Amino acid sequence: MAKHPLAGSQRKALHGARALGKADPAERLEATLLLRRKNAKAFEDHMKNLRTGGKPGAHLSREEFAREFGASPADAAVVRKFAAQHGLAIAQQDLARRTMVLSGTVAQFNDAFGVDLQQFEHEGGSYRGRTGAINLPDELQGIVEAVLGLDNRPQASPHFRSSKTRLHAAASFTPTELAALYDFPAGDGQGQCIGIIELGGGYRPTDVRTYFTGLGLAPPALSATSVDHGKNHPTGDPNGPDAEVMLDIEVAGAVAPAAKVVVYFAPNTDAGFLDAITTAIHDAANRPSVISISWGGPESTWTQASMTAFDQAFQAAATMGITVCVATGDSGSSDGVNDGAAHVDFPASSPHALACGGTSLQSTNGRIAREVVWNDAANGGASGGGASGGGISGFFALPPWQNGLHVTSAQGSSSPLKMRGLPDVAGDADPQTGYAVRVDGTDTVLGGTSAVAPLWAGLIARINSAKGGPVGFVNPRLYKRPSALNDITQGSNGDFAASAGWDACTGLGSPDGKKVAAAL
Repeated sequence: MAKHPLAGSQRKALHGARALGKADPAERLEATLLLRRKNAKAFEDHMKNLRTGGKPGAHLSREEFAREFGASPADAAVVRKFAAQHGLAIAQQDLARRTMVLSGTVAQFNDAFGVDLQQFEHEGGSYRGRTGAINLPDELQGIVEAVLGLDNRPQASPHFRSSKTRLHAAASFTPTELAALYDFPAGDGQGQCIGIIELGGGYRPTDVRTYFTGLGLAPPALSATSVDHGKNHPTGDPNGPDAEVMLDIEVAGAVAPAAKVVVYFAPNTDAGFLDAITTAIHDAANRPSVISISWGGPESTWTQASMTAFDQAFQAAATMGITVCVATGDSGSSDGVNDGAAHVDFPASSPHALACGGTSLQSTNGRIAREVVWNDAANGGASGGGASGGGISGFFALPPWQNGLHVTSAQGSSSPLKMRGLPDVAGDADPQTGYAVRVDGTDTVLGGTSAVAPLWAGLIARINSAKGGPVGFVNPRLYKRPSALNDITQGSNGDFAASAGWDACTGLGSPDGKKVAAAL
């Protein structure tokens, strides 16, 4: 039976990885198939309304969305027949998420998708991987848009930084102090749910209780949801992924202490990451109105099919009134890629995410005294420390709300923005002016754009609660009201400089909370 390459599925080996030979043919694995959407044209019409800052009343319920824009039972039946022909089992099916998870052996998947799974060794360990394209038979052409999880390389990194990257002791703020400095509107997020995506690590309820008691707050209603066998699994290492998990919970939970916080734990693969996001978006029990994501990786490390699938998930979130806040990374304009070129972080580079960059903030007498681009090396700290991620996407087209913007280089030249620019917004991210948190029994100070995504998520939860409904996809409206943000005009993140108005270091700026609430 003829097979054809799946568009956008091409993979290269991880940089520096070495092939050890064929993967064990008897090894069992699961792969996520993303099916096409029903009523694609009607969905695109709905998105056009939201992209132009259309009325938020156009939001769909999760149930309406599943009915109108999920996958079709007929398409699922075709996939079921294909799976049976290759001895693959259906481990999971969710038509609202357009997701089918197949289970089988390496040999069965190699045969079904025309791949040759290999075992690779790299600096961080080993992974089962593939190179080249995934191949689909004629009957799946047009039905299956992505096949994720055959390759289980680590896909993303957490975007937090410890104050230990600096030469001298850090000043710090509690999240509630930052909410006051940024003039957040009164409120506690009552009636809202904040979804947090995590790809490793975990939290200990005792640490959560101790931290919030120390702030004089009741701990938030907190629960963990397992995705693709991921679990709340604290490592005990305060410098590991636990730091990401606790930073996210403590920042979002302190800013919106009456909101429910649900942490979606998944494996650190492209399939696990996407499945966690779609599970949160379509969670009809917890119904998060805002999602915080502090993990990502350079666009160059993703397949085009993956980036398209994530962006489609964020579009689905927009139609249901869910705001998705994503950290832009902590390695400046290179995004940690050592090829001398500028790179941006994904999934922050999706135009349907609220991309959150970083500043360095100093205060005097409860007011902001100075706020500049976070860049450790430029701001007198240790070189190689960290800096706000930001720049120009190499994959996503210029969204309409960024038409007419210019990007300023570190040398001072200005040129028209031609592709999706990020970040959209910013907030304190410098570990030297960082967040006082508790991780694995240790009180510490953390920074990174990882802290900015949950800070904005907490602000959105407060606004939603006061408004009595979700603000949803905020990007078009924020770009129409840039005066709702504190414009950051000093500093650079490497290749790009801050400037009046939007820039590729801090976006539109840091939040002036009450003005943001009014703008939305």
